[in-house]
Amino acid sequence: QSLAEKITGLLARPNQQPDPAGGPEAPWYLKYGSRVLGIVAAFFAILFGLWNVVSILTLNVSCLVAGIIQMVAGFIVMALEAPCCFPCIEQVDQLAGKVEAKPMYFRAGLYCALAVPPIFMCFGLASLFGSGLIFATGAIYGMMALGKKASADDMRAAAQQTGYGGNAASTTNDRAGIVNNAQPFSFTGAVGTDSNV
Repeated sequence: QSLAEKITGLLARPNQQPDPAGGPEAPWYLKYGSRVLGIVAAFFAILFGLWNVVSILTLNVSCLVAGIIQMVAGFIVMALEAPCCFPCIEQVDQLAGKVEAKPMYFRAGLYCALAVPPIFMCFGLASLFGSGLIFATGAIYGMMALGKKASADDMRAAAQQTGYGGNAASTTNDRAGIVNNAQPFSFTGAVGTDSNV
């Protein structure tokens, strides 16, 4: 068994299902890369959150609260991305399965929402790096939720269609009538004069 097969076996879930929203399958490097980044982000969030908690020695209460939030966010991300790290808690695997069944934008929003408060509460390298990696993981999940970009030919064909039937002559735009009924500048007279004279 090769090294790549061992790594994908560790990162894959036994009950993993495709995206319930029916979206396109994400590329393998994004799927496994986001999981690896989430695990690394959780580790650093816990580590730097602990560093922020130690700032209570300088009587900085906002950094203490930010460090606690950052550590909790790290534990949540670690539980969702690598539930095998918590073998004694069986609810972690159930929670990870429920979140895995939801669309990817749910996880993206959750990670970004967990990452933002520590940065604003205690702006520094510890909170910026620890929570920033969690935010980057959420951004990758958001990109996967958006799906694959269409090809250039598909986008060109979609841009050329102006009506439902694809006929360029028939327009369904509400503002098209305004432009079609406009008179040329040569027919209008000066302001305050009659153009028929």
